[in-house]
Amino acid sequence: MIARNPSSFPRNDQGRPALSGLPFWTLLFSLLLGGCQPTVYLMPTPVALRTGELDPFKGNPNLEATNRVRIFYATNRVPIGPENQRFYTLAHEEAIHLGEAELEIGSEQTLWEKLYAGSTVAEREEKWPLRLLGAREVATLWSRQTMEPLSPELERFFERLNARIDASLHRELTIYIHGANNNFYRGSAQAAQFQHFTGHNAVVLLFAWPSAANLFRYGTDVMNTAESAPVLGRLLTLLARPRTARHINILAYSAGAMVLSPGLRQLRNLDGKESPETLRQKLRLGEIYYAAPDVDFRSFLHDLSEYKEMTCNVTLTVNLEDSVLGLAQDFHGTSRAGRPDLEELSLEETRWLIEASRHTVFDIIDVGNSEIPGFPSGSHGFWYQHPWVSSDVLVQFLYHARPAERGLARYRTEKDAIIWYFPEDYPERVVEAVKRLDAARRQACQQDGGNAPPPGNGAPGR
Repeated sequence: MIARNPSSFPRNDQGRPALSGLPFWTLLFSLLLGGCQPTVYLMPTPVALRTGELDPFKGNPNLEATNRVRIFYATNRVPIGPENQRFYTLAHEEAIHLGEAELEIGSEQTLWEKLYAGSTVAEREEKWPLRLLGAREVATLWSRQTMEPLSPELERFFERLNARIDASLHRELTIYIHGANNNFYRGSAQAAQFQHFTGHNAVVLLFAWPSAANLFRYGTDVMNTAESAPVLGRLLTLLARPRTARHINILAYSAGAMVLSPGLRQLRNLDGKESPETLRQKLRLGEIYYAAPDVDFRSFLHDLSEYKEMTCNVTLTVNLEDSVLGLAQDFHGTSRAGRPDLEELSLEETRWLIEASRHTVFDIIDVGNSEIPGFPSGSHGFWYQHPWVSSDVLVQFLYHARPAERGLARYRTEKDAIIWYFPEDYPERVVEAVKRLDAARRQACQQDGGNAPPPGNGAPGR
């Protein structure tokens, strides 16, 4: 069953689909289907946190000793239920609903001391599920609503968001965009576990686009990503208004790339008269990270060529044996950016890609050609499933460090492109790398009176 286009919904005077015009069974089916997802269990401890030398939890002066995690969210799913206990259906609309979600790691009986101990070792005594306790909607930006001025509800949302950012160690915001076959719970859980392993130092916002949460409805997900790309662009414009966050970083996983890549290109084209540098300062886009991106390879490169200069850095992770992206390639008939086929490119496109890997703010990480022990050749969820890769993601987002600064090694292809990989001594490398980055941060803070941005040179480590 394909989700109905929002233009076919009865609308109220704010441009929102009127729920009263939808059949009861349609809403009920959407809600129930959105809940049929497997439980998310806390991901393995990133390798950088396993020796006891690095501890982001101890580095957080505002850490709450609790097994609960609060994240922010933005979604273009149609909501039902009271605002303080929202459920989000599979139907989509152009409005952006903003709020806070609370999740629990383990159960009410899980003590912080036990969770902390299990989050800093390689082997745990038990598996901890993540449970969504509730989603509280705070504000909505309607499709026909202007951003000048902000409504009282939006002002309240930004007061909450900015307060969390101001109290955080790095004063940054990270947006997580989930993949296909995800409901609101699953996306929230993945965003929450990322926030947890930053030592709760990061402030994370989930962009929950309306995935059908069903492997057999992948085609619906593809259509919904296209509908969601301009919504994401509007969200980034909205988030850029209050000047609290130093950077807005984005982690897009799998089909989330079909939202982010065209969304950034469309955002660039909307402000085509402004220079990329002006847009970078205006939008404050930091790290753009594509984890196993399920997006057309050539379209990805075309989009990248238009928006890359308005970000601090773009990272592409590649696994040429990715089994999920192999199926996606069969569906679309073209290779995916996370499992690219260079034979699809023209000579000009190939030259551009090589130059981009060498001289611009674009890093390619070949996880499938690395010295990672226990790495399944067909792995797709490696950004959170494998402790080496998750460590690298955390270090990149927390420090804005380039691959060489994070302990990665590089090789050159026959055509002279630069590719990064995980060397066999990566666990030792990343610990020493973080020590150097921490020392640089302390020195920068002393020189700047405690207001220095995170270290990392902001340019590719070539």
